[in-house]
This record gives sequence, structure tokens and C-alpha cells, in this order.
Amino acid sequence: MSDFETLSVSLGDRSYDMVSGPDVISNAGKLVAPVIDHEPVIVITDDNVSKHHLENFSASLQSAGISSTVITLPAGENTKGYDGFRNLVNAILDTGPERRSTLIALGGGVIGDITGFAASVILRGIHFIQVPTTLLAQVDSSVGGKTGINTRHGKNLVGSFYQPRLVLADTGVLDTLPRRELLAGYAEVAKYGLLGDKGFFEWLEKNGKAVIEGDMAIRQQAVMTSCRAKADIVSRDEKEAGDRALLNLGHTFGHALEAETGFSDRLLHGEAVAIGMMMAFDLSVQMGICPAEDATRVRTHLQSIGLPIQPTDVAGQAWQSTSLIGHMAQDKKVQNGKITFILTHGIGDAFITSDVDIDDVETMLDRAIAA
Repeated sequence: MSDFETLSVSLGDRSYDMVSGPDVISNAGKLVAPVIDHEPVIVITDDNVSKHHLENFSASLQSAGISSTVITLPAGENTKGYDGFRNLVNAILDTGPERRSTLIALGGGVIGDITGFAASVILRGIHFIQVPTTLLAQVDSSVGGKTGINTRHGKNLVGSFYQPRLVLADTGVLDTLPRRELLAGYAEVAKYGLLGDKGFFEWLEKNGKAVIEGDMAIRQQAVMTSCRAKADIVSRDEKEAGDRALLNLGHTFGHALEAETGFSDRLLHGEAVAIGMMMAFDLSVQMGICPAEDATRVRTHLQSIGLPIQPTDVAGQAWQSTSLIGHMAQDKKVQNGKITFILTHGIGDAFITSDVDIDDVETMLDRAIAA
């Protein structure tokens, strides 16, 4: 296990480690054993991930003497709603959990979010461990304790802040991802450079394609740099009372785009974030607070990687700016009736504001839709 890197998320008595590196899943039993208080553990996965990684993961638990039971959910964003949540909770309760029981989320962001939320409410709180198997989940949703489900009103509007006891990020499993999923995760990697680390964005301009193509050392560096950035912010602001909102760069727009497409596979979360980040830069340029050349540089990079950068990149979708603004008005970051935006003074210099004229937003959206 010498190739593994460990990052601590410092939150007092809720602190935990993230362990990352190739072949983490084969060593999962040894790594989770110190934080298991009761057996069997309950592994939550989906019917895509189970085909690739469940046998190896279960064998690792067994080799460490840890008994387990498995619940397999349908893959896809549609699982992360009220019906899917009810089914998951009942399936967990059917196993007879105790308060010292542990859920293990083996999968992408959907599995991590819904499992974490279930852990936060079953028996008023049981343990859970994140084992993210997508790039997006490894660099974003698995670290920080945000859990939740979607409703017809919007994304992640029902949920809780509930920290895992451990995160295991196996960078080797990313080779099994479809290219589109890998690209979607890359959007969240780029986000960390764009919101507060210009040097990291410059590194990505040189190395981003190697992250996608599978250079293991480069990929590991991208994952750990992203997670260090997130862990630092979360340690300062666990429940998004301040700086943590910066992590939502691109998300206010992105969630609206996802809602308009029905949270379907027509637009993946990371793809929506990529378009949303581009919108944040374009709006900032339009407002005269960001150099146009920075927006051009971001557009060039995201496009060169293969990410969508405008709504018209989503085939067959009719967009209306008023409808998108309506979705944004239901965002969980709305305060006193005002939409909170993450805008930017330039690459690596994002900021939080509610002082935005909605007419300016509509103008930007109309331009993006017409592009």
C-alpha cells in the first residue's frame, strides 16, 4: 500500500481520511477494518458498478474477515429521488441494522449521495464509508459530507451534511469509465483551478489530456490536488456558511440546465457544470469584472478536452432563458429571494455575490442559447 496517498479532512471529532491510489479497492478490507464497529457491513452499489468492482471489493472485505451484505440499485440519476430513497431505506432496514452499523457506498455520485443521506437518517444516524468509482465523485461529492436526493423542484434540495468515516478513492478504476463519464468528472477538476488556484489551471492546460488518457501519475496528482483544495475549504466551512459556496462555481447555472433536461443522461452533471462555469465567466465578462481573454482561455481549454461549453452543445434541446432563471430561483442557495451566483474576477479568483441584475443574466443566457 506504499503507493497510496492519505489526506486528512479536519473537522474535529468528525475528521476522517481520504486514501487514494491505484488498487485501493483490492486493499479495501485492510483500510476499512479500523473504522468498522459492527458486522455485517452493508455495501450499496448500482448495477453498472457491480459488474466491474463488486467481486474484487467483496473479496477484499472477506480477506480481512469482514462480513458483508449487498444492496444493488438501478444505475442513473433517476435513482436519486424519493422513490429510490424509500426503496433503499427499506432495503437497509430489512437487514436489521444497529446504530454501530456501517453503510459502504461503492459507486459514483448518485450512490454516494443517496447512501450518505440514508446513513444520516436511519436510526437517527449510522456510519458510512465512501468508495467513489468515478472521477467526479472522487474529486467532489465523496469529500465534504454533502448528501441528498433530487426532487421535482430541483437537484439536492432534500439532504443533510453528514460526514463519512473514511473515503477510499481508487484511481485505477477510472480506466473502466466510459470516456464521457471521465470527461464529466474532469469538469470538477478544472473547477478547482478556476475558482482559486490559477497555477493548477495552468498545470491542467499542459496535463489535462493526460488525465483523460490515463497517465496514472498525472491522474493521481489531479485527484489529490482537487481533494486537498476541497478539504481545505470544507475544514474552514463545513456547512456552507461562507467560502464553501465557492465550490458551487458553475453549479447554479448547471443545476438549472440539468433540471430543464429532467436530470437525465442527456446532460451529465459534470457536463452541466462545464457549461455553467463558462456561463459564469461570460456573465462576469459582460458585467465588466473579468478580462475577456480569461473567458476565452477557459473556453479553449474545456473545448480542447472535449467538454460541452454552451447549451446548444446538448442535441435536440430547446432552451428558454426565463425557464432557466425559474429553476435558479429555486436553488438552495437563494437568500432573501435573491439568487446567489459564483462569479469571477479572472482565472483563480472566484467570488460569491447576490448583487446581480437578473436582466444581465437573461441577456447572457439569450446569447448562450443563440450561439
